[in-house]
Amino acid sequence: MQLLISNGHLIDPAENQNSGKNLLIEDGKVAAWLGPNESVPDDAEVFDASGLIVAPGFIDMHVHLREPGQEHKETIASGCAAAVAGGWTSVCPMPNTNPINDNAAITRYMIEQAERAGLANVFPIGAITKSSDGAELAEMGEMKAAGAVAVSDDGRPVPNAGIMRRAMQYARDFDLPVIDHCEDKSLSSGGVMHEGRISLLLGLKGMPALAEDIDAVRDIILAKDTGAHIHIAHVSTMGAIEAVRRAKNEGINVTCEVTPHHFTLTDKAVEGYDTNTKMAPPLRSQEHLEAILAGIKDGTIDVIATDHAPHHADEKSLEYDRAPFGITGLETAVGLAFNELVHKGLIDLVRLVELCSTNPARIFKLTGRGSLTPGSVADVTIIDPDLVWTYKNSDSRSKSKNSPFDSRQFTGASVATIVGGRMVYRRQEKSILVDHPRTTPATIAGVVI
Repeated sequence: MQLLISNGHLIDPAENQNSGKNLLIEDGKVAAWLGPNESVPDDAEVFDASGLIVAPGFIDMHVHLREPGQEHKETIASGCAAAVAGGWTSVCPMPNTNPINDNAAITRYMIEQAERAGLANVFPIGAITKSSDGAELAEMGEMKAAGAVAVSDDGRPVPNAGIMRRAMQYARDFDLPVIDHCEDKSLSSGGVMHEGRISLLLGLKGMPALAEDIDAVRDIILAKDTGAHIHIAHVSTMGAIEAVRRAKNEGINVTCEVTPHHFTLTDKAVEGYDTNTKMAPPLRSQEHLEAILAGIKDGTIDVIATDHAPHHADEKSLEYDRAPFGITGLETAVGLAFNELVHKGLIDLVRLVELCSTNPARIFKLTGRGSLTPGSVADVTIIDPDLVWTYKNSDSRSKSKNSPFDSRQFTGASVATIVGGRMVYRRQEKSILVDHPRTTPATIAGVVI
């Protein structure tokens, strides 16, 4: 089957493309870029992308899909449905499942479940240590052979520097990035929000920025010592961002990501005690948000990742102190990026594609992804930068509805998501199929969620 995405504006930072191109897809791969006057195959289905951005498929390198073991919160199928609705063609689930993804069997299971769902690609992240208990290293080589693209103990950061050093040496030998949730638990234990003026006024125990700063600096020093690639997850403090900036200037192999909620909200959002404002790392104060925006603008921050963390409504209905950390984010990330970054002039569309596609593919070495060069996998995110829409928790494809952005209006959204040459999502607010005698909506739409 051939699919022609016509009249769109192609942005591919990996190939320095930022121009009007027609994209021809054949058998799940990008076949060619065609100019406006080049001939179109007679049997190609046509998708009119007039006024739209055509980008390499977005890759969310930090999600929680909960399966196996917590399917009441999310399944791989429901998480992937939310992903493609948000414009993400690939997601990378963290290992904090039950049981922990610390072996090849669970890694394979997650990939197989994604293949059955037939929506987004799933590239699992394996555990650093067995059961993520910080003691004995997991079998990283076996997990990589099964399809893992990195290792992390996620919300249970390795507390022992000696074990973390050995983990980096081991991961380096397998060419796997080490991802760390930087938090010194001896400083943050019992905290439920950012430590500062607001936590004092609300009577809630705080989590100091220092807890993140110390762990980030430790990891960077260990990366320098071992030559390993350290990736700092959901960076949220000015101290951690500055540590990454200095490390990059010194040539240390460090990258980092930021979540949309950390560049959008501050700890003032907690004033209503809405448990959908409770996440780890917590929403920080204004000076930290400004440091994040500066890091996005100057290139210190490499990636936007959602840290999509679904929880059942019963759990989030508990008191603030008792409710679990985490919010959903797959369906609001692109809208927040447009509202807070693109439309405010902080970054341009090329930089947005770098943050959401080019850089994640590079960091995880996802061959054939992160670019739409001919021969690459036909994972495509199509965006309408001017579409005005409102997000509703009740409409979410996720099994959980724990987003603080319910009823938030956005300008800019993914309107179609193509995975392996097959359109798996098409937004209904805007019709973008050409009225053409060769167009067969059922064939082009594939799975319309």
